[in-house]
Amino acid sequence: MERKGILIILSSPSGAGKTSLARALVKDDENLCFSVSATTRKPRPGEKDGREYHFVSDETFEIKKRHNEFLEWAEVFGNLYGTPRDWVESTISQGFDVILELDVQGAIQVKNAYPDAKTIFIIPPSYEDLKNRLDNRGQDSEETIEKRLSEAKEEVLSGKDFDYLLTNDDFDLAFMDLKYAMYSNSDINKE
Repeated sequence: MERKGILIILSSPSGAGKTSLARALVKDDENLCFSVSATTRKPRPGEKDGREYHFVSDETFEIKKRHNEFLEWAEVFGNLYGTPRDWVESTISQGFDVILELDVQGAIQVKNAYPDAKTIFIIPPSYEDLKNRLDNRGQDSEETIEKRLSEAKEEVLSGKDFDYLLTNDDFDLAFMDLKYAMYSNSDINKE
């Protein structure tokens, strides 16, 4: 029997390190694919269409949404984000594992549709550390950072609903913990 891939959902507050961890995982495992979401937000410096996101217009996003082309979609900080359904389902059916990097509301939507998906929530060691990470990224205004920090407090409360909750205070340890969470039998770990 052919192996069917698994669906792994990573979520965290903005700046907790989920993107860096996801990229390291994909680089480390040739059977793991990173899903690229569509978004209506403008590209940041250095971002490339099709690599970080599929950058689309509001109109294109709405058409895709109406045609049920997204596995999940959400509005985050005034921009729309969606995960392409066909690509995810096709990739899993080919035996590849797929990692989705989603906000909390998107993670919940996918988990409801795919109960066997592994959900992993990543938190920073503290809000102070999260603020420093967001400041050091140099991508957002002070107002946006404050908005993200405020949202993070609510998001962290949702972490209890995920299969695994990991703290990213040391990248290498978080990476190892994440690999364990992805490929361990969660039913055994919950007993």
